[in-house]
Amino acid sequence: MSFSEFTQKDYEVIARSYAELKEAARKRCSGENELEVVQKAFEFANEAHKNVRRRSGEPYILHPVAVAKIVVNDIGLGYKSISAALLHDVVEDTAYTTDDIRNLFGEKIASLVEGLTKIKNVLDNQDKKNKNDDYTESLQAENFKRILLTLNDDVRVVLIKLADRLHNCRTIEYMPEYKRDKILSETMFIFVPLAHRLGLYEVKSEMENIWLRYKEPDAYNDISAKINRDISDKERSIDEFIAPIETALREAGFNFRIKKRVKTPYSIWHKMATKQIPFEQVYDLYAVRIIFTPAPESNESERDQCYHVFSIITGLYRYKSDRVRDWVKHPKSNGYEALHCTLMSMNGLWIEVQIRSRRMDDIAEKGIAAHWAYKQDGYIGENDSEMDKWLSKVKEILVSPDVNALELLDIIHNDLISTSIMVFTPKGEQKSIQKGATALDFAYMIHTEIGHKAIAAKINMKLVPLSSQLKTGDQVEIITAEDQQPKKEWLDFLQTRHAKSLVMDWFRTDKAKYIKAGREELTEKLKSMGIRFEESIARNLAAALEVKNTDELLFRFGIGYIRYETIAELVDRRGESVFWHFPWKNRDNGTEKSSGKGGNFIINDPGDGHKYIFASCCHPIPGDPTVGFLSPDGTITVHKKTCGVAENIASKHGDWIVRLKWNTTVGASFPVRIMLKGIDRVGLLNEITRYISLVMGVNMRRLNLNTEDGIFEGYIDMLVHDREVLDSMIEKLKGIKGIQDVMRSGI
Repeated sequence: MSFSEFTQKDYEVIARSYAELKEAARKRCSGENELEVVQKAFEFANEAHKNVRRRSGEPYILHPVAVAKIVVNDIGLGYKSISAALLHDVVEDTAYTTDDIRNLFGEKIASLVEGLTKIKNVLDNQDKKNKNDDYTESLQAENFKRILLTLNDDVRVVLIKLADRLHNCRTIEYMPEYKRDKILSETMFIFVPLAHRLGLYEVKSEMENIWLRYKEPDAYNDISAKINRDISDKERSIDEFIAPIETALREAGFNFRIKKRVKTPYSIWHKMATKQIPFEQVYDLYAVRIIFTPAPESNESERDQCYHVFSIITGLYRYKSDRVRDWVKHPKSNGYEALHCTLMSMNGLWIEVQIRSRRMDDIAEKGIAAHWAYKQDGYIGENDSEMDKWLSKVKEILVSPDVNALELLDIIHNDLISTSIMVFTPKGEQKSIQKGATALDFAYMIHTEIGHKAIAAKINMKLVPLSSQLKTGDQVEIITAEDQQPKKEWLDFLQTRHAKSLVMDWFRTDKAKYIKAGREELTEKLKSMGIRFEESIARNLAAALEVKNTDELLFRFGIGYIRYETIAELVDRRGESVFWHFPWKNRDNGTEKSSGKGGNFIINDPGDGHKYIFASCCHPIPGDPTVGFLSPDGTITVHKKTCGVAENIASKHGDWIVRLKWNTTVGASFPVRIMLKGIDRVGLLNEITRYISLVMGVNMRRLNLNTEDGIFEGYIDMLVHDREVLDSMIEKLKGIKGIQDVMRSGI
């Protein structure tokens, strides 16, 4: 922030921006009294931030006004939240206090502002370390813990924080690169899944696209250009597809509107990366959304009217049966309801159609806020209890005394991104459980004692072991025995956090015994590796495994929750943590180095005294956008910016990030893998290898190509100097007769 007198032009920009907010707020405020509170909040914040500017040079007040616009337009919250958004930086950045806000605006607005201020305080004070802990905890992780704690107090604090984060992402170009990487990694690791979990699809999608634009600018620009080119080619075909649907629905008496949608650059990039396919094979690129207003005089329920629309459009076009998604009968756990199907147009184009009522569309666009609004109007959705259950589960995790902030962050992240399946009890009662869960997870979900006493299960009337994985639609019965009790082996296959914590709690009643056993076993295991057990080693291991303290480490090792193989990976002959994901976990007199705000590090610069490790999770090569993490011993680990491991690290420890530049003078080679697919012919393999070796001068390390029924596919591992060479080679290989797809892949 900086200070300089506002000009007349500044005041005009502020007035124009607030006028837009006021117009939007008017639609959400019930009466002039509520609008007057918003006006008062703006005037107060405007005066408090007078002559203060952001990094971009624009008046600071434009940020809270923009956050308030997101709160009302994208999330759909009311006047108290709009006012809190306008005031959210006042207490932190000016001389005013929460009591001043309370006296002027009342208890509720003050408590929202206070919640937001606490979150901001933790963010801004992240570099302060507590030297008295067993090891230094991440204050970045503590920040997220505070954010999530507000879920149990007032979810609106989290919703306003999401709006604040979205606007910070929109203006992230003005941030220095190290801070940009930290903010984007935090955003992708927690805020994007949180927005998804709370049903804020528009907020989530925009954050994802901004993330891709800065993490992989070339991919973002390339995909955006292809989308625009494809849309101009296909727009007429989509309009021709929609026309008969409009006619048929109108004739059936529906009051509706149709919206066209194209997949976002991020969702296309993600699909290409995860499925290892080129842009041309993302066939559900287009979607058509049918939003109808249920006819009150109709004998059909809202759900039945969705099915009626489905029957009309599938009478016009052939649909892909394995692509039907019925979230009307079984809503997603975040409240999303819709009926999806994929239809073949007359022009041979696959188009996804989403069928929603106006209420379903509001909830899909504005998430939990719209869900509440309909609930207050007397509409009780089938999914209300699912949201309540999730919030209760979050609270249970947050108050657990044996989970530190870093471990909690991973638990919450995994919970946010996990998908659910539907299973049934013996009496036909429907239950939602995490995908990948076992019969024993289901037993613990039903009741703690059923889990503790479980000996086997019946899935669809067939006797199976407790470790059996559940699938959607399974009917599950748990068989118990009075003399049964939890076994340590259960921790090997349980999938849900809830079930694991209940089993661990059962053993925790004898914690001292298992700590002793864990200490003895760990001492023996380390001895077999030629290492003497010391408390410093245990502290290093606890830090690397993100466990609260050494007692918790030894307890988990004693009951078998932490395996010997995991310990062995983390320890070398000197007894130091050297796991390549976390090389900075080595401690040097309890301190850590942080060089995030320094200048650029030149990768493999022989004169800078740093050792560079190229992460084997993502195999970065010169030309890739990269991020580095500096360890206390001076080692810098290099990752691709889009690497999931790097995102995890940066989301918790943004102060370890360093800026990197490639040293173009060092003639090193780097491992890459390319995937190939096409139609086999005589001499094709020889032509591929000849081109790579002789024409491009690239050294091949491994070749694995298989042919079946005239189609070949496989991969080639090679060493290349940089991304330019790789991209050039891929383009040239695509030109060889018979080759259909060539793309870079992970090794």
